[in-house]
Amino acid sequence: QVQLVESGGGLVQVGGSLKLSCAASGRAFSNYARAWFRQAPGKEREFVAAVSWSGTNANYANSVKGRFSISRDNAKNTVYLQMNSLKPEDTAVYYCAASTSFSYEQVRNYNGWGQGTQVTVSS
Repeated sequence: QVQLVESGGGLVQVGGSLKLSCAASGRAFSNYARAWFRQAPGKEREFVAAVSWSGTNANYANSVKGRFSISRDNAKNTVYLQMNSLKPEDTAVYYCAASTSFSYEQVRNYNGWGQGTQVTVSS
């Protein structure tokens, strides 16, 4: 089963920035919308942002609007999440996944889940 591979997480101070990457092997998921979700300890996995297969449309959770930016490089079959002005509540494991539409925000509409990458924001 093809999965996506996340990277780029780490420890950052409040107000700092990180850029996450989500890579797929070969042409896998190249014509699919891709999204980022996150899951904090003891909480459900929640939608963060999604981008259309072309990269021209994006959708963001209210909690990250104006701070996070999702983009993709289809030549590299990779999606990115630029995270700025990070807050302690952004601490979570971040996952990427694929879907048929960037407008979906529910976990059940996505597949290809990777192992995730940990983001920790210290105050």
